[in-house]
Amino acid sequence: MKKRTIGIFNGALAAASYGTNPLFALPLYAAGIGVNSVLFYRYVLAVIIYGIWLKFVKKISLKISYKQFVPILFLGLFFSLSSLTLFSAFKYIEAGIACTILFIYPVLVALIMALFFKEKITKTVIFSIILTSIGVVLLYKGKSGIDLNLHGVAIVFTSALLYALYIVGVKNIKTIKHIRPTVLSFYVMLCGLLVYIYNLKFCTQLQPLDRPVLWLYAIGLSVIPTIISLETITIAIKIIGSTTTALLGALEPLTAIFFGVLFFHEQLTLRIIIGVILILLGVFLIILRKKHRAAE
Repeated sequence: MKKRTIGIFNGALAAASYGTNPLFALPLYAAGIGVNSVLFYRYVLAVIIYGIWLKFVKKISLKISYKQFVPILFLGLFFSLSSLTLFSAFKYIEAGIACTILFIYPVLVALIMALFFKEKITKTVIFSIILTSIGVVLLYKGKSGIDLNLHGVAIVFTSALLYALYIVGVKNIKTIKHIRPTVLSFYVMLCGLLVYIYNLKFCTQLQPLDRPVLWLYAIGLSVIPTIISLETITIAIKIIGSTTTALLGALEPLTAIFFGVLFFHEQLTLRIIIGVILILLGVFLIILRKKHRAAE
């Protein structure tokens, strides 16, 4: 399998796995578990499970230098705060429209790469951004006539910017360039955990999971949209670059649509079908670009 194909596969898998977030998180919220507690369990279980897997099963050394740890600390905070700000925005605007606005992050990635790293924004990239953005907007099924809360929109924009900075950083920070994606992902999760330890007053305000089924949801949340998603997106960024990986993120809402139809009996309307087609066209344009370009 060619290197670029591996990168695209991992980027698509990262988006699809990250799209399962609601499948595991919503039952925890419904049980009365707060955002900070849910995200704490997500990260702490991910660190424990992944750490055991890497150290004792794969026999991979987790040793890094201080020079490498400092930028990883910031990447972990960016990644973690992106999740926290997105979930916080749900208090002000509908979850569906918040996730739609969040998809501005591929545009932010392209702009950051162009402004600070002299990356050329090609016509294909611009057209792909337009197609996928329109497609994502069409997937949103909000109430007609709803007024947007500007505070909520600002919080989502902050989430998108933090996620964009994370994606750009993984590719362009020289001191972490040669760290294995698995090790980088482990430390990003470990550093991200610090946010929730602090927010929960060093876990004194942590809400307990008092039923076995809640632990199952928490484990699912830590494995699929966290461990799998984070490792595969790190691999993709290193192979195909930040902009291409960000655009493959358009597959995330498709995962949500799939699970909505499969588990929550949501209907496929003509508008949603058109949205799906536009997203797929935008993604395929990126995939079918000149394959000799290993990264943008």
